[in-house]
Amino acid sequence: MVDIFLERYPKIDLHGYDRDSARLMVNDFISDNIILGNEIIVIIHGKGSGILKKEVHEALRVNKCVLEYKTDNFNDGCTVVKLVKKIRL
Repeated sequence: MVDIFLERYPKIDLHGYDRDSARLMVNDFISDNIILGNEIIVIIHGKGSGILKKEVHEALRVNKCVLEYKTDNFNDGCTVVKLVKKIRL
């Protein structure tokens, strides 16, 4: 899942958000990208004290639409997420 070209994926920047707002934004962002058919997204949570990163990873861990996620190798202030494919009816 490692891709150094993260610019091509949809991303959300959570700088300035509190924990609860960040969790809501992440879940909404995931839902929107499932609908759009995007399989890889990037969540920018920043480095700081790690509060947002911890909250984001917890939200990703319990979200059933997330197949896997990991902190980017080149920038530990963002997390790359692989989503389930959109189900076509």
